[in-house]
Amino acid sequence: MSASTGRALRMAYLVASVAGVGFFVMSVVLLGVWPGRVLEEQTRRMSPSSLLPLTASERRGREIYSREGCAYCHTQQVRYVAADVRRFGAPTLAWETRFDFPQVWGTRRIGPDLARAGGTRSEDWHYLHLYSPRSVVAASVMPPYPWLFDGSPARPRQGARDLVAYLETLGRARELAAPEGEIAARSACNCPEDEFAQMAFAAPALNAHPARARRGGDDVPTLFAVEDMERGHELYAKHCASCHGQRGDRAGVAASGLLPRPTPLAEHEYSLRRLSEVMVNGVAGTAMPAWRDLTTEDRAAIAHAVRSFHRRQDELPIQPALAGLGGLVYESHCIQCHGSRGAGDGTAARELRVRPTNFRLQRPSLAGTLHALRSGVDGTQMAVWTGRLSEVELMAVAHYVRQFYEGDDRVGGSGR
Repeated sequence: MSASTGRALRMAYLVASVAGVGFFVMSVVLLGVWPGRVLEEQTRRMSPSSLLPLTASERRGREIYSREGCAYCHTQQVRYVAADVRRFGAPTLAWETRFDFPQVWGTRRIGPDLARAGGTRSEDWHYLHLYSPRSVVAASVMPPYPWLFDGSPARPRQGARDLVAYLETLGRARELAAPEGEIAARSACNCPEDEFAQMAFAAPALNAHPARARRGGDDVPTLFAVEDMERGHELYAKHCASCHGQRGDRAGVAASGLLPRPTPLAEHEYSLRRLSEVMVNGVAGTAMPAWRDLTTEDRAAIAHAVRSFHRRQDELPIQPALAGLGGLVYESHCIQCHGSRGAGDGTAARELRVRPTNFRLQRPSLAGTLHALRSGVDGTQMAVWTGRLSEVELMAVAHYVRQFYEGDDRVGGSGR
């Protein structure tokens, strides 16, 4: 090989080496440094002036979340796609994870996204789900974490408490900042022509998590009769039986780990309106989530399956002499919570963690009503009345509240 050929090859190697190093440096700058600076600047401009930092417990919970590999299966980002916006709400802004180092956004959704998980489930549900995932979600592939407990979901160790505390922070920062924070972030973005950026502000709801319970809502669809009862029982077994039991007898595998315990559905007579409300809004203050991700047809099928569990029992009618007494007892002791017409809208109802029963839309059995009066309802503000009312008064008011029930004939929907 001639000297000139050798020099040419050496020069080619040198050029290739320099180009390779240059390309590597450019890649690091364009794919790592520059986007990081852009996000840093965007976070600085759009973030509220003061954010609520994580507590010591929440920081420990985040470390456990990372240590146990939760980010391998769960994302923490509502993406800028229409399907995510419909299911979860407004897309995630960079400043929402300002305290996350390193980021735990995740890339796979083997489990549901957790970006808006705060406030969507009760504390006892979280503990039960961590201890035995399939006891509350029959089709779950999530592994159990028994080492976070002392042999029972009712006995969480500090690690479980910290992890649940961290989960409750997800989505909290932006909720606390709204609506002033949304206005400030949109102004700081100054991006009226950026279609994707506008999705973060134009979403119909900040948190549209389909399981998040609400105190109430007007968008409750009317449920009509269904012919395929087998479909209803299949859906009930899939989504409801783990808590309420296969026949609505509160004998589900998860029932004993929840407080308040799941309702014994077979003891109640429900209007379709009431069942529609519960499935659309959940029951705030309990482990009962909303099921807004199900279609109206599927919710109707489940509702009819639930109604099929109830068997009306022969009950002795109230004696005429006690009929008036029930009304007097109700007005003296019950009206503040349950309302003048039994609709659960008394003057104290808004202050209670769990909304009082709406007797117009559901009628418990006489035995169930008496049990609630004599023993209270654990996990709610329903008190024990045996020390204040006589047995005669208890029987009278138990009969009285059951006469409020209107079924579907007067509140819409189809009857039985």
